[in-house]
Amino acid sequence: VQLVESGGGLVQPRGSLRLSCAASGFTFSAYALTWYRQAPGKGRELVGYITRGGDGGRTTYVDSVKGRFTISRDNAKNMAYLQMNSLKPEDTAVYYCYALGVLGQGTQVTVSS
Repeated sequence: VQLVESGGGLVQPRGSLRLSCAASGFTFSAYALTWYRQAPGKGRELVGYITRGGDGGRTTYVDSVKGRFTISRDNAKNMAYLQMNSLKPEDTAVYYCYALGVLGQGTQVTVSS
């Protein structure tokens, strides 16, 4: 089982980024996919998750990102995505995807002017 995140980088406040999570080694469509983040000096925080649903899955988000972040998945490609809009400096963190007991290596997102 392997999860590999990509798409992080440096972005200005109010900007956007799309993170990707490539899954391999398991039946991706059969499992929920969760996004976490960890800011410097802080513990890991749930961002949100998407269920396995055949219609693309239902999503749930932590209050701090509701209306700004969108999680989606493409089961045919074994991919999940985290679209982040209206980014704020407090969104700066390493972002991880998680499924089936496995956490990816993370991708750094820095929001700064």
